[in-house]
Amino acid sequence: MELAAGFAPTSRDDWRALAAEVLRKSGAETSAPEEALSRTTYDGLTIAPLYDADDLPGDPGSPGAAPYVRGARVTGGWDVRQRHAVADPEAVLADLENGVTSLWLVVGEGAIPVSALGRVLENVYLDLAPVVLEAGEQTPEAAEALLALAVERGVEPSGNLGASAAYGTGGAELALRCAERHPGLRAVTVDATPYHDAGGSDAEELACSIAAGVAELRALTEAGLSAGQALGQLEFRYAATADQFATIAKLRAARRLWARVAEVCGAPDAGGQRQHAVTGSAMMTARDPWVNMLRTTLACFGAGVGGAAAVTVQPFDACLGLPDDFSRRIARNTQSLLLEESGLGRVIDPAGGSWYVERRTADLASAAWAFFQEIEAAGGILAAGPLIAARIASTRARRDDDIAHRRFPITGVSEFPDPADKPLRRAPDRTDERAEPPRIRYAEPYERLRDLADAQPERPKVFLATIGPLAAHSARATFAANLFQSGGLAVETAGPGTDPQRIAAAFAASGTTVACLCSTDQLYEQHAASVAAALREAGAKKVWLAGKGRHEGIDANLYAGCDVPAVLRETFDDLEVTR
Repeated sequence: MELAAGFAPTSRDDWRALAAEVLRKSGAETSAPEEALSRTTYDGLTIAPLYDADDLPGDPGSPGAAPYVRGARVTGGWDVRQRHAVADPEAVLADLENGVTSLWLVVGEGAIPVSALGRVLENVYLDLAPVVLEAGEQTPEAAEALLALAVERGVEPSGNLGASAAYGTGGAELALRCAERHPGLRAVTVDATPYHDAGGSDAEELACSIAAGVAELRALTEAGLSAGQALGQLEFRYAATADQFATIAKLRAARRLWARVAEVCGAPDAGGQRQHAVTGSAMMTARDPWVNMLRTTLACFGAGVGGAAAVTVQPFDACLGLPDDFSRRIARNTQSLLLEESGLGRVIDPAGGSWYVERRTADLASAAWAFFQEIEAAGGILAAGPLIAARIASTRARRDDDIAHRRFPITGVSEFPDPADKPLRRAPDRTDERAEPPRIRYAEPYERLRDLADAQPERPKVFLATIGPLAAHSARATFAANLFQSGGLAVETAGPGTDPQRIAAAFAASGTTVACLCSTDQLYEQHAASVAAALREAGAKKVWLAGKGRHEGIDANLYAGCDVPAVLRETFDDLEVTR
């Protein structure tokens, strides 16, 4: 049966003609609709509006076989892994009894003391629940404590000891022991999330992970492991984001890249990269944190479809401090829903064969490999710090500019803020102080201004001088209110009407000194100048206009694409709020 049998055949040229006509009607004359509708990622990759079979980069292989693009395993599903940074045995058991299948324990200063590992894992079956450690400088002590606990109970441990051979946290010695005595236990974690959380792009995160992985391989083989054994000791940790297709392509590209490394090392059969995907910290918001549940759901979906072997969904309040019981429950149930109700784990590589996904995977892998070669030419991951920092800083600056101009929207923060939102309070998570390089969050520029507004005895206010009937001023009044509220400012509207004196009287009664005119271009021509003059007489120090029109008495304009934090900072200054 041919699914397209009932449809007339079409070509890309047919699509181009139809798309060009739609663009023409919208005021965009172009003979190249694909270029007009394309966008570019922070890695310089072009995302086209249409893909077809001609875009396929080649055969991606089969699941469980090199180059492992379609998966390092021949089974579906993933390990539900929950992070714990507090010595709370009850919370650990609550997770394991309700869907979590492995534990990620943060050990050391500000987290779980090494001496408390036995208590935290007291009722945990170590032969059933893999344990992954993150202990930094205390990795050797934490690993010894975990191994001693397994010996004491007479079980074979599984998971990852979280060491590094390249950075000197006992990885080589532990890897030798694991390879010889503990076949289900890995010794080394290659964590790429710090590069993402510092503001890096997908290709930069991938390139740094491959460079770090190669450094670990060198250290492990120098310690006496074969290439195949060394490859088997590594697990890679990547950030998953709310951009589901970016996450899918990143995980698939990572496996392709690592398979190439294994091939060069002479052990292609050991090149199936084991991946642990963690919902990213940079996308999380402290304001309207409930939206984080949606972000992490999309990220978890992308990680599962992308073929991660283990997935950690950060609780929605993770960026505020230590999560509570409710947020941990929502985090684990997010995974249970996708696995059990949506059935994501029943299909291996469901995105495989998609013209778009295959093309994006190949393009991303090429971009990452090019930067990986630059890192290697600079002396490897241990010597290329300045190069990596400069590249990530450049990417971060471009993203910051997009966030400021709302080309990169953040729901609940830069777009559709909740004026009544009350910040949640959580106990501080001291492990955040260990992050290197320091983490950033995309929402911070707006959230700092929200905090400033909250700290005032009376919330700073902007008056919206709406001109004409509701139908005329509603669109721009909503736009202006959204913009000012993203900085925590209150807004008050004049209501329908065109009488300058009535609008000015309402402004005077509002008690503010900043106003913004909101209406249509046609009504601006008739009334903007007179309304602005009346507002001046009533005490307005600054008069904005929503739109790009120029009129007498207007100081500045608000419009789609303006620098919103700059507008907000200027407004705080006009309202004499000390920043």
